[in-house]
Amino acid sequence: MSEAQFKPKSADGAKSRDAEKSRQDKPSAVEVASEVGGEAAPLDPELAPEEAEQARKRYLLRRFWISARGYWGRGSDGLAWPFTIGLLILICVNVGFQYGINVWNRAIFDALEQRDAHTVYFLSAIFVPLVFGSGSLVVAQVFLRMTIQRRWRSWLTTAVIARWLANGRYYQLNLVGGDHQNPEARISEDLRIATESPVDFIAGVLNAFLSASTFIVVLWTIGGALSLTIAGSSVTIPGFLVITAVIYAAITSTSMAVIGRHFVHLSEEKNQAEAEFRYTLTRVRENGESIALLGGEEDERSGIDKNFGHVLRQWALLTGQHMRTALVSQGSSLFAPVVPILLCAPKFLEGSMTLGQVMQAASAFAIVQGAFGWLVDNYPRLADWNASARRIASLMRSLDGLERAEQSDALGRIQRGETKDDAMLSLDNLSVTLDDGTSVVKETEVVIEPGERVLVAGESGSGKSTLVRAVAGLWPWGGGSVNFHAERRLFMLPQRPYIPSGTLRRAVAYPAAADNWTMKEIKAALDKVGLAYLAEKIEEDAPWDQTLSGGEKQRLAFARLLLHSPDIVVLDEATSALDEKSQGKMMEVLLHELPDVTIISVAHRAELEAFHSRKITLERRKGGAKLVSDIDLVRRNGRRNLLARLLRRRRLDRKAARS
Repeated sequence: MSEAQFKPKSADGAKSRDAEKSRQDKPSAVEVASEVGGEAAPLDPELAPEEAEQARKRYLLRRFWISARGYWGRGSDGLAWPFTIGLLILICVNVGFQYGINVWNRAIFDALEQRDAHTVYFLSAIFVPLVFGSGSLVVAQVFLRMTIQRRWRSWLTTAVIARWLANGRYYQLNLVGGDHQNPEARISEDLRIATESPVDFIAGVLNAFLSASTFIVVLWTIGGALSLTIAGSSVTIPGFLVITAVIYAAITSTSMAVIGRHFVHLSEEKNQAEAEFRYTLTRVRENGESIALLGGEEDERSGIDKNFGHVLRQWALLTGQHMRTALVSQGSSLFAPVVPILLCAPKFLEGSMTLGQVMQAASAFAIVQGAFGWLVDNYPRLADWNASARRIASLMRSLDGLERAEQSDALGRIQRGETKDDAMLSLDNLSVTLDDGTSVVKETEVVIEPGERVLVAGESGSGKSTLVRAVAGLWPWGGGSVNFHAERRLFMLPQRPYIPSGTLRRAVAYPAAADNWTMKEIKAALDKVGLAYLAEKIEEDAPWDQTLSGGEKQRLAFARLLLHSPDIVVLDEATSALDEKSQGKMMEVLLHELPDVTIISVAHRAELEAFHSRKITLERRKGGAKLVSDIDLVRRNGRRNLLARLLRRRRLDRKAARS
């Protein structure tokens, strides 16, 4: 994917999910990428849509393996190769035990045919060690196979989550286009399938290859040549059992390939439908209070039913595929044991083949068919793996794009640095862009001194919240720079505070550890923000996100702020759920407890001006919002502050003249 695809969506959040899904279902040729030296490069735009889609799928599988194979690389799990080699050795040894049991099968039936009691008893005695040895090998294989799967999944999940959480990418994915919806489902479910199935496939293919190779030799040796008389002429078929086994396997495999050719596509559609259904249910749970207050149950039910109906339709299509493949698989398993007996019957009846050889041939034929039919039986799982690996690769590709954008100036990224003087924060020619190439905020220059309390005002849609997100580092696209005073800590209070699961104590301390403060300190913070009545429940593990009201959550966020005591605070409508009196109380507490803190606020209420020393007003214009006024709300003393105001005013005048 080219870097130009990673652009922020519009300020209201994102495009509609239906439009996004439609765009993903029909990718343009330019969007298809191939891996070149670890970077994505566009393919020939002249490709037909079907060719482009196939190229996209091949690229996604390659992209998955580029990251996944690192488990066996340097600096990863030191037990990866020992466990893998051990599993391969066990598979080889187990095939040897299978051959031993096959030989035992011939010997026991020959002994029964000859009524050799001594040999029958002896073979019966050694059968138990053979079974015990084979069973032990199978158990050891299961242990190593599932351990490799578990450790591989752990390694890759840790790596993907680390990339997902780094530099706010988990948030930025909501702002860019691409096939990365429901990342939580991709990381939890799709990544599990993507790491389990390859281990099963490799172990199964190796076992099938060794079994087929070993027992084809057995069939060739036992069956020999079959002579037939056709129209008075004698026809000899060398290795007739082997030829029959190959033809039989070819028929069943071809039938399965033809019948199951749509498995991959249907599995992808089914997985996507399941993800969409989970996402819908999650949104209902997360927004339960708003839905309940608005009485939106019927509308939500309609959306849930629509998504669930899509899931059921995809399952119905997949059920048809399973039914057809089950018919082929079941028919093959019923015919396989009978075919070699019927083929060997003429030679047995004429006395050139013993009963033991017939039974050995039947056992070997079944093993060969099982080996040849392994892919047939596992085709549905292969389809599931393809779908899951591509979904994980799509998420990786989006993360790749964000990483490249972080390292490149092609998209235009806001630079972050340090102020060169005593200023707490400076915005130097800052611009914030949208996906259409225009600016939400354009050429903004602001210097905020330590202890200043700045109110960012402007009409709705003028880019206030976007500017604040750019200052906090959540919105990286644009131009210019945001500079902070060295070694100063920033803390942001959004309009909807995040309340983590667990105890109330953890919620107040978040994102720090709950034991960073004593119970006395946490209770004191709650008391200062008017939540003293919750002090008795501070160790209670409850769904606080659903229990607390909007106003209580914002109060709790202020208590959190008092505990962390940062140097600069960004308030984005952080008191919108409070009444005017409570809002004033929160601001008074903040200014009293943290008198030296620097504040940047975004709010619409005029009453908040009383708690700020400076007001910046943004005005929405055609080429992007601009800073149109920067005034002091309180009188300042000293030539330094007067000079600072004059310099700011001159900068604004020059900018106004240029525009």
